[in-house]
Amino acid sequence: MKLAFKILIAICVLMQLVMVDKPNYPINSKEALHPPKDVEVILKKACYDCHSSHTNYPWYASVAPLSWTIRDHVKQGRLALNFSKFKLIPKDKLTHKLDRAIDTVRVGMMPIPSYTWLHKSAKLSIEEKKKLIEYFESLKQSL
Repeated sequence: MKLAFKILIAICVLMQLVMVDKPNYPINSKEALHPPKDVEVILKKACYDCHSSHTNYPWYASVAPLSWTIRDHVKQGRLALNFSKFKLIPKDKLTHKLDRAIDTVRVGMMPIPSYTWLHKSAKLSIEEKKKLIEYFESLKQSL
């Protein structure tokens, strides 16, 4: 039992040697979404950490294996919809991305539960969900 515990500790220590990149990229104002202030507040608190080019990485984002999970969530979030590169998304893909954003907000899949568990303020109220959905719908209408 003592040997197994020592091996487990050694593995945990060795995992810390596998560093992950935590990229943040400059945001070009011409490429980014510029929502109304009330919508921007919601997006910043609940969406931008995974869906923008400027992520706030907490201290535990440097601790493996959490760092690996966080890196993958941010990478996937940016691929799904990056508000910092919003104006670069082709219109035919943007409609689909906005539909997906509407659906995931409506059913409570976004922000993901593991994020809201650690970031209580990111949990969206019914009013905030409604405001985001209405805003995304208005973006679709303007395409």
